Amino acid sequence: MNALTRARTAALPLLPALLAAALLPSAAQAQVSPELCGPVYVQGDFGPYDYRYDKDKLGVVERAHFTSEVELLVRGHSTALVGTDLNYTLAKFPNHHRALLSMLNLGKKLKSDQVPGAAHPVECYFERALRFKRNDTVARMLYVQYLIGRSRLAEAQEQVDEAARHAAGNALTHYNIGLSYFELKAYDKALTHAHEALKIGYTNQGLVERLKSVGQWREPEADKPTAAEPAASAASAP
Repeated sequence: MNALTRARTAALPLLPALLAAALLPSAAQAQVSPELCGPVYVQGDFGPYDYRYDKDKLGVVERAHFTSEVELLVRGHSTALVGTDLNYTLAKFPNHHRALLSMLNLGKKLKSDQVPGAAHPVECYFERALRFKRNDTVARMLYVQYLIGRSRLAEAQEQVDEAARHAAGNALTHYNIGLSYFELKAYDKALTHAHEALKIGYTNQGLVERLKSVGQWREPEADKPTAAEPAASAASAP
């Protein structure tokens, strides 16, 4: 498995290894806002596009700016600065999951919230992504990584709570949300989402094992019959 494949494989499920890797020294909280982070839509420009659905638009941006070397923070492509190419990619696809992860890791690598070549502080790229697509749970969970890495745990839990409201029937999303709650020591919520992921059919046992390791795992209760079911059974008996 080459380096690019390993990096992409690590991105989802997102949280088990990357939460620790994203830790940065404590810093003053950035007060991000639309005013600080700038408009997502720029008149006369093309885009922005939704990374989840506008796949037909990805090619030109990724070939020119989000190459494998940029993704892995080796070197820039259009300029010498990785931050310049990540900034361009995230201007056109504000919720580009892999580019957001690379921006997070670049800030970690440089131990800075303002990386060379980027138009905004690192945290702004998460604010912009979520202002653009509020229901993007992957972008939101990446923001959770950033916040946990800065020990901003109350804010991180608010973001996980919001992600949970958009999880719907996505098993992987429930699993990642459960991992985040586990990291935040919100074990009851982690258990709820572990049960939901298993119910939908997600087979990864990582979250189950983590909950067991701290004595917080409980098997899901069997579905209880409704009051009408026993009556119906009796009526159908010979």
